[in-house]
Amino acid sequence: MKIETFALERWMTRWELDVAYDIAESGIYPMSTRELIDLAPAGERAELLDTLLDYRLGYSEARGSAGLRAEIASTYAGANPDQVLITTGAIEANYLLFNTLLEAGDHVVAVNPAYQQLNSVPKAIGADVSLWKLREENGFRYDLDEFERDLLRPNTRLIVVNTPHNPTGAMLTDAELDRIYALAEARGAWVLCDEAYRWLDMPDGEPLARPIAERGPLGISVGTFSKPFGLPGLRIGWMVAPEEIVAACWGMRDYITLSPGKLNDALSLHALRHRSQIVTRTQGIVRENLAVANAWFDEWGELVGWTPPRGGLLALMNYRLDLPSSELADKLAGEYSVMLAPGSAFGFEHHLRIGIGQRPDLFKTGLDQTADCLTTLLRDGVGFRDV
Repeated sequence: MKIETFALERWMTRWELDVAYDIAESGIYPMSTRELIDLAPAGERAELLDTLLDYRLGYSEARGSAGLRAEIASTYAGANPDQVLITTGAIEANYLLFNTLLEAGDHVVAVNPAYQQLNSVPKAIGADVSLWKLREENGFRYDLDEFERDLLRPNTRLIVVNTPHNPTGAMLTDAELDRIYALAEARGAWVLCDEAYRWLDMPDGEPLARPIAERGPLGISVGTFSKPFGLPGLRIGWMVAPEEIVAACWGMRDYITLSPGKLNDALSLHALRHRSQIVTRTQGIVRENLAVANAWFDEWGELVGWTPPRGGLLALMNYRLDLPSSELADKLAGEYSVMLAPGSAFGFEHHLRIGIGQRPDLFKTGLDQTADCLTTLLRDGVGFRDV
């Protein structure tokens, strides 16, 4: 397969381990192993730690452990463990599904902008991809009338959505997902919903929609421990799909990563069983950072603006200066140690992707550094662009 360069990942790799203030990160501030172990009641921690330390680090169950698959299945109405495949992050789940469901020439409708994989892998397979664009002028909301009128075809094979959405924070409601599923069902099309931000609704915001896998046999849900749990280093994701699709993806995965890491699987199961505590932690970080972000955008409204995320952790901030986003993002990272991803990686020039999941003190300082950079550029002669 020949595939285009993954623009966002190439850019992030240049900077993410060197900056002090990563406020582009798509997940919540990562937990430490100690914090994860300490989720267990005090009287159970020593036994849990001994169990983990005594693990023989051989190969794990290829599909993921029976315990983890059962625990994940229990969070989806009507699902059973054989409908769950544990993967190396959501990125592997999506990759396996695209290569299992699609052939060259198949028609796909995929949300855009998006985490580039959701657009680029179907194109690389040879699918005919129609992009369902979210636009700033309507608050980055999914336009279902446009979707039905202009994008769907009688032979559409797959519909790819992401809610809450990366990079805009848009969301699909239950009613909207019901409509998408019904339109797909009428054509015999699959609906793949990247639900990487499941359990990550905004404090005091609208609730997240039910997973697409609960709506019928053509719905496939993808999830991860990276974004809502703050555990990206475990590299554990999953899919929930009909058993025959899971079996086919499992067979393909034999040629790629073979199985999840045994210790990662065990730590993920522990996290899932204590997810209510993790959700409380996540909500606290999001609540504090959202208040800081809203105040910052109000203060610097002549230079920047944004549509706050309706769910998840991400948004696109626009800026008024006449400077390409890649150049501004490099300057912020290289000279101010601030990471804000260039909007050009998503096809949105003069925007930067911002995430509100960072540790609150780092998040606030990162915004202050960003204001310093923008005001310095303005003082040094960079003008405002025409809008």
